[in-house]
Amino acid sequence: MTSYLDRLFCLRDRVALVTGGSSGIGRGIALALGRAGARVVIVARRPTPLADVVAELTADRCTAAAVSADLGSRDELARAADEAQGPFGPPDILVNCAGLNLRPPLGQLTVRQWDELMAVNLTAPFLLGQCYGPMMAERGWGRIINVTSQQADRAFANSGGYGAAKGGLASLTRSQSEAWAPHGVCANAICPGFVVTPLTAEVSADPARTAALAARTMVGRNGMPADFAGVAVFLASPASEYVTGQVIRVDGGFSAT
Repeated sequence: MTSYLDRLFCLRDRVALVTGGSSGIGRGIALALGRAGARVVIVARRPTPLADVVAELTADRCTAAAVSADLGSRDELARAADEAQGPFGPPDILVNCAGLNLRPPLGQLTVRQWDELMAVNLTAPFLLGQCYGPMMAERGWGRIINVTSQQADRAFANSGGYGAAKGGLASLTRSQSEAWAPHGVCANAICPGFVVTPLTAEVSADPARTAALAARTMVGRNGMPADFAGVAVFLASPASEYVTGQVIRVDGGFSAT
């Protein structure tokens, strides 16, 4: 039984790059991939949380490294994309989870804010895919996992720019699959429901609103970062070799209500 599951889900000898891996959903995914055997490189802005995640993985006898970079800057992104290949080589698995949400009403959203939202949430996944996707295709194996949002499908809480970027990311996922799936590179997206993370702190600060969101799910609670471990390992593993171009909703049934 163990050897069968290993063949399906083990990530031993794979290299995974996880953006936004220092907190929230990205942290949960980075920990899961590392514990499944991948050598993990985490890219995020803040050095201290990055070091904390690397230390947690190392304490679990996993192999991990970190690169500090602001993915909203193209120069920083290019440096990070190059530097991230240093510890273990180019990634076999790319997880785009870094996110930015600015919440003014849409009529007050400035062009500068729009550009910031697009840079982090959509342009960075595009550029990292352009960097690593062809390398994966040349090697004949790879996984791209983009983290979108329920806001790609429905308006939500003064997040028009964020939702537009995440809708674009869902579409980009399908295009990445079309480009590289014939060469063994599966590209899929994970679509969370409402998850309690630093990115949603503004909403989570309102207990009544948080309770109302939980009540809209079928399971009766909001999500936590650990809820994404299983789906991330599945999409990163050999088990998903016939799954590509999909948006998998991990939302406690929220989207089905």
